[in-house]
Amino acid sequence: MPILFNDQTKEFHLYNQAISYIMTVLPNGQLGQLYYGKKIRHNASFSHLLEQRPRPLSACTFEGNMSFSLEHIRQEYPCYGTGDFKYPAYEILQQNGSDITEFEYVSHQIYKGKPALIDKMPSTYVESDEEATTLEITLKDALIQTELILTYTIYENRPVITRHATFKHLGQEEVTLTNAMSMAVDFPDYNYEMVELTGAWSRERYVKNRKLEHGIQSVYSMRGASSSNYNPFLALKRPQTTENSGEVYGFSLVYSGNFLAQAEVHTYGTTRVMMGLHPNRFNWVLKQGDVFQTPEVVMVYSEDGLNGMSQTYHELYRTRLCRGYWRDRVRPILVNNWEATYFDFNEDKIVSIAKDAKELGIELFVLDDGWFGNREDDTVGLGDWYVKNFDKLPNGIAGLANRVTDLGIKFGLWFEPEMVNKNSDLYRAHPDWILTTPNRGACHGRHQFVLDFSRKEVVDYIYEAMAKVLSEAPISYVKWDMNRNITECFSAVASAKDQGKVFHKYILGVYDLYDRLTTEFPEILFESCASGGSRFDPGMLYYAPQTWTSDDTDAVERLKIQYGTSMVYPISSMGSHVSAIPNHQLYRNAPLSTRANVAYFGTFGYELDLNKLTEAEKNEVKQQVAFFKEYRETIFNGTFYRLLSPFEGNETCWMIVSQDQKTALVGYYRPLNEVNVGFRRVKLQGLNPDLKYTVSINETTNYGDELMNAGLITSDGSCGENKAPYDGTNGDYQSRIYLLKAE
Repeated sequence: MPILFNDQTKEFHLYNQAISYIMTVLPNGQLGQLYYGKKIRHNASFSHLLEQRPRPLSACTFEGNMSFSLEHIRQEYPCYGTGDFKYPAYEILQQNGSDITEFEYVSHQIYKGKPALIDKMPSTYVESDEEATTLEITLKDALIQTELILTYTIYENRPVITRHATFKHLGQEEVTLTNAMSMAVDFPDYNYEMVELTGAWSRERYVKNRKLEHGIQSVYSMRGASSSNYNPFLALKRPQTTENSGEVYGFSLVYSGNFLAQAEVHTYGTTRVMMGLHPNRFNWVLKQGDVFQTPEVVMVYSEDGLNGMSQTYHELYRTRLCRGYWRDRVRPILVNNWEATYFDFNEDKIVSIAKDAKELGIELFVLDDGWFGNREDDTVGLGDWYVKNFDKLPNGIAGLANRVTDLGIKFGLWFEPEMVNKNSDLYRAHPDWILTTPNRGACHGRHQFVLDFSRKEVVDYIYEAMAKVLSEAPISYVKWDMNRNITECFSAVASAKDQGKVFHKYILGVYDLYDRLTTEFPEILFESCASGGSRFDPGMLYYAPQTWTSDDTDAVERLKIQYGTSMVYPISSMGSHVSAIPNHQLYRNAPLSTRANVAYFGTFGYELDLNKLTEAEKNEVKQQVAFFKEYRETIFNGTFYRLLSPFEGNETCWMIVSQDQKTALVGYYRPLNEVNVGFRRVKLQGLNPDLKYTVSINETTNYGDELMNAGLITSDGSCGENKAPYDGTNGDYQSRIYLLKAE
């Protein structure tokens, strides 16, 4: 059993073949942190790892003992105000105004398997109890009669520990939870760089590295969604750590709402990492018998660099976070009409695009925004999930969907269920259903407002409206959009003291709607979207196994976006499409081949007007579709490696290797052409050193060890004087896919 408890020393040791996590019950009854990292041998006692020294000005717990100070002892789930002056993992406000707590060890349970979270909160899971072991530690504050249960699950064959916290209030007097992190870890030093995924709309999840310094370094969201600005993820890596070697600690929050992820460096050189719900505007009143549970944090340790960390997240999230009918199935190649038509379409126009799609081998047509209510622009119709404009769609969605599916191609549909326009039947009937503060102005975004999903009746209404559409038409796919964040967060039906629950209850309402729809329609493929990638997080993947990665469909920009996204999220989760040119965000004219070569490393599809392609372009699309169909199993289930970073130079390179190591695809990209540069090569990863690989483009045969150590030669006309005539593909925005097949 990979969790040991020493009854004499009160030490817990969680371990598997890769990692060890060790903690102890401290003399004051609280939990202390002893070790987290590469697996170490079990010892009769690890008490020597608990370092104590008297220090000037320390606040000490026991009278006469000048060494035991919580300020200097590494803790497991720290509180503020009883000796520790750093940021706490939780705070509980009591009736007398105090927020001092003393949670002391009571008992623990160790059992096989992994529990689900309450309130339909997403989490990783196991298919067999043998896959993981769980530790639940119960602590209690006797004065306020509240229990704190810290839950740890360690996977048997993965360097993964998951954590969450549960508060159970047993006392008669109400208390208020004002801060609730999912986890905290105290590290003994601060010789780390913090890796985060930072951006904005159309440049989501850029990789940012910064050296840890004294004080707070954090990423967060207070937008009501995980956001495009910061992702609910951070990692600590050693300065010498690379993509392929060195120590990394990853922390990923399985949650889609407001979050905080921070690293605090103490002036004595320790580092505290915390992650969980953002405490701003969070107040959760606990009455007698109430239970509150935090979201789950997935902690990953790697000694094989950032790629090692990412590959762990990829495999875990693909197979033990995503679920349902589509978890293990390759996804259909789609075409979406948005950049082809925007709001300007009718039934015949849609059918003509779908007909062309079928002829080109595309498997799914997706009708985007504009089909419902009186929707002709973004000022009207949201919330009215039924066809009102019969001039545009004379036979409704069912009639259109049947015409498309009769062509032999599947049909998908766009919704934005969390939003409403004031110019809509829904708003006119229920103006109190939006989140807005009484007697205050209300911000809009994209002319729309956010429905109060903390209210069951609102979620029920939207469920019934969506379920009616989905049950009356042959719909195989839903694109679930969300195009603005929450402002003026106030629920018309919540009491004053319960307004601090609204942000969290909103996300629980989103999860509830997802759960009901995916249960009712298990074979529909749901793809989450939030202005592109503003809610690309593990919580969404639990319900929707792929995400619209970004509204920015330009291939060159996608190099950074997809590279950063791959830090945590599997290739199978990234919606990636060939866009129209000039690109609608940047007006860039990238070759059709490059647009496809980037989009292959994702779910793959098209977002353009197929009717406008030349015959030569249509033939090229046919070839692209055929190529992806042949290798999508490898792309979907293979092991992904980042080789050259777009954040560090003019070249980007990544590759994916099949599970049997007999097939590999290497994507090589160079946005700007160069002249008379040095010879180029890239060292590959993940191949079988003993297998011989035939390499396309180079037309060579090489052993795997040669390709990984001597490298793949990528030299071309730029390594000298470019004399080849320009043909549209050999200037800027170049790309190649090297196909490696084992003999």
